[in-house]
Amino acid sequence: MNGLPWWVLGLGCSFLQTEPEVEVRPGEVEIVLADQLDGILNGYCLDIAGGNRNVDTSKGLQAHTCYSYKGSLGTDQIFDSTKFAEGTLSMPRYSVGATLSGLSAGDTVALAPCDDRPLQQLVFTGTGTITARQAPQMCLTAADATRAGGGSQHQIKTLTLETCDAGLSARQQWRTRAQRD
Repeated sequence: MNGLPWWVLGLGCSFLQTEPEVEVRPGEVEIVLADQLDGILNGYCLDIAGGNRNVDTSKGLQAHTCYSYKGSLGTDQIFDSTKFAEGTLSMPRYSVGATLSGLSAGDTVALAPCDDRPLQQLVFTGTGTITARQAPQMCLTAADATRAGGGSQHQIKTLTLETCDAGLSARQQWRTRAQRD
């Protein structure tokens, strides 16, 4: 063996546990970039910063490795597709929705309880760009730069509002899925 007592080996296993599989409810989807970009696992999904037990809705949204490669959607990446028609990107597991910090290039995406405020009004049909209703020329955009996430193979990109541009389409075109494809 490796010389460690059995109880030390057993203790180490508890840190290897993964999050329990999430039962996806009707209408629940992840929003993923249509282009894989440099993603090495399963593409980039809209995601609450923090992840798993450290989810912090005050940190807003980012583009992060989609968790569906593990077999089910991550709770911090689940959106209610039935709310798209109402102009809301609602995250039902946390009772919050995407909330723009402003309508200018470089503005970020926060999270707040859904209350139909103008900065929560987004246009998304489930495929294509996600735009601000009040500024339809502004698209939700994943950054070009990628950083590593927490010592794993996960990858993260900052998420901002930028002018919609065909040259940025790989970072501005989104789609949904209810499971890994």
